[in-house]
Amino acid sequence: MQYASVTEGTFLSRPNRFIAHIQIDGRTEICHVKNTGRLRELLIPGATVYLEKSGNPNRKTAYDLIAVEKGGQIINIDSQIPNRLAEEWLRKNPLFPDLSCLRREKTYGQSRFDLYFEQGTERSFMEVKGVTLNLEGIARFPDAPTQRGVKHIQELCRCCEEGYGAYLLFVIQMKGVRAFAPNRTTHPAFADALADAHKRGVQILAYDCAVTPEHIFMDRPVPVLLEK
Repeated sequence: MQYASVTEGTFLSRPNRFIAHIQIDGRTEICHVKNTGRLRELLIPGATVYLEKSGNPNRKTAYDLIAVEKGGQIINIDSQIPNRLAEEWLRKNPLFPDLSCLRREKTYGQSRFDLYFEQGTERSFMEVKGVTLNLEGIARFPDAPTQRGVKHIQELCRCCEEGYGAYLLFVIQMKGVRAFAPNRTTHPAFADALADAHKRGVQILAYDCAVTPEHIFMDRPVPVLLEK
């Protein structure tokens, strides 16, 4: 995935979930934040950030905040990217050589999953979660309680019971992590649901990403740690 027009800036403040004040070439711009998560460990005053300039002249904000530097690494925070990366990955992955159908936003039960795909006689659902939190080398999700996330996991378990393939893919939007684990401290119920889903047949995958200011793509699998 490549961004069209990227500008470097300095983070100043975030008045609410949707906008940030960024200094660009000595002026202050109000920019759209493409992630409504907390991001407290990343969006720190003085941090170097990267923005994509919008091609829509009628927008209220001219830039989208897409990445931030921390500890010499670039972390992509664009919450719209993981689904696109997962779709590209599925189409090219040798684990799914007979892919015959791939759709976005497929409804099952009370949930709408990010991806639905078929290969041979198998029909599968996949939910995709973007991960931006790195705690001492372990990628963690979520960074805030998510009942919606628990619901998705429970629906994936029902998919398994009814004969579908069920996948939960964590796209870690950075390099430099040695494993993925649920953030039990922030949301114990999510961690418990994830461990239960694994026992019931849901395939839990985690991949890191190679990231530059202009590019991001899924790169390597990382171990998934589910023990309490």
